[in-house]
Amino acid sequence: MKLGDLLILSLSLALIIIGIHQAMTVGIGFSYAIFMFAVALLFWFQYRRTKREEAEKNNSKPEKKRKR
Repeated sequence: MKLGDLLILSLSLALIIIGIHQAMTVGIGFSYAIFMFAVALLFWFQYRRTKREEAEKNNSKPEKKRKR
């Protein structure tokens, strides 16, 4: 896991914790934006991880020469 991915994941988990705290104290309506931002960061983390895994898979696969 790269540093950028670790920061995105940590920030999203921190926002989830903050959102839970806000939902318990002032209600879900006030913490909705925090939860949506956390979910967006989780989607971004998943996108980056999938993109990196596909790039590694494509780079590690040697091309085979076909005989005719």
